Amino acid sequence: MATQMNPILYAIPIFIVTMLIEAGVAWWRGVRAYDLADTITSLQFGVLSQLSGLFLKLLALGIYAYVYLHTAMFHWPLGSVVAWGLALILYDLCYYWNHRLNHEVGILWASHVVHHSSEYYNLSTALRQTSTGVLFRWVFYLPMALLGVPPLMFVTVGLIDLLYQYWVHTELVGKLGWFDRVFCSPSNHRVHHGQNDYCIDRNYGGILIIWDRLFGTFVEERDGEPICYGIRKPLHSFNPIWGNLHHYADMWSEMRRVKTWRAKLDAWIAPPGGWREGPIEHFEPHDFVRYESPAPNRVKWIAFGGYALLNVALVVLLLTYNRLSTASAATCGLAIITGAALIGSALMRRPRSPQPERH
Repeated sequence: MATQMNPILYAIPIFIVTMLIEAGVAWWRGVRAYDLADTITSLQFGVLSQLSGLFLKLLALGIYAYVYLHTAMFHWPLGSVVAWGLALILYDLCYYWNHRLNHEVGILWASHVVHHSSEYYNLSTALRQTSTGVLFRWVFYLPMALLGVPPLMFVTVGLIDLLYQYWVHTELVGKLGWFDRVFCSPSNHRVHHGQNDYCIDRNYGGILIIWDRLFGTFVEERDGEPICYGIRKPLHSFNPIWGNLHHYADMWSEMRRVKTWRAKLDAWIAPPGGWREGPIEHFEPHDFVRYESPAPNRVKWIAFGGYALLNVALVVLLLTYNRLSTASAATCGLAIITGAALIGSALMRRPRSPQPERH
C-alpha cells in the first residue's frame, strides 16, 4: 500500500540514531546542543506535520497531477538520468523562492515560523515542521508541472531535497571550504536560523546555496559572533498546537485592531516585521536568554515517554490509513493531537510550591 511505502517510516530509525550520536558527541565536547523539553517539542511538531500531511498532501499532489495532465508543455522521460538531475535542480530553485517568500509574506511566515521557533540548533530542529505549510506550498511548484515534470519524478526529487536538509541542522560541523560556496551546509544554514542582525532573511537554499549568491541573499557565517537561534518574538511555549497557530492569531488580532482595508490587508501580506525602509531593530546577542521549561526533570522524562507513544500511534496510523474509514482515521488523528497538547501542557507546568506546615 502507498502508506506502507512512506519513506518517512524508514527514515525514523535513522533520525533517532543520528540524534543520539549528535547528542553524544556534543556531550563529549562539552557543548549544550540539546534541551529535553525543546527536543520533545520539536519531535511533536514533526508528528503533527506528518499527521496533517497524511490528510492534505494527496490534495496538493492531486492539483499538481491535474495541472501536469492537462497543461504540461512537455513530458520529461522517467528513464533519463539527465532529466532527473534537471528536475532536482529545478525543484531546488522553486524551493528557494518558496522558502524566501515564506520569510517575506506574513501569512506564509505564519506557517513557516514553526521551523524557526526553537532556540536550539540540532538535528531535532530539522523535524520541527509546520502542519499548515501544505496549504500554500504546492503553488510554488506548479511551474514544474507546466514544464512537464511527471508527478513521480516531482515527488522523488522533493523527498531528496527535503532529506538532504536534515543533516545541515547541527552546530557540530564547522565550515567546509569550497562546499560552503556551492551547497547549503551547516555553516550556511546556521546563519539562516539566527536572530543576529546579519542573519535575518539570508541563506534560503535547500541543496544549492548558489541561488542565494545569484539573487543577493547570501551571507557567510561570522567567526567572531556566536549565533543566537529562534525568532525575534519568542514562542515561549512548548505546546505544538499553539506553536502552529500563534502567528495566525497575531495577524488576526492586528487585522481587527486596524481600521482601513489597506491596513487589514497588510496584516496578512506584509513581511513579519512590517513594511520598512530602514534597518531592522537591533538584536543584542549578549542579552539573549533561552526560554526554559519550568517542569521538573521527572515530568520531562514522562513527557518524553508520552511522545514515544504518540510516535508509535502515528506509525500505526500511517501503516493502516488506507484500511480505515474516514471517521476512524479522523478519530485517531484527533487523539494524537490531544496527546500532543497534553504533553505540551505538562512541559509548561511549574512544580508545586511546598505547602506551609499547619500547627
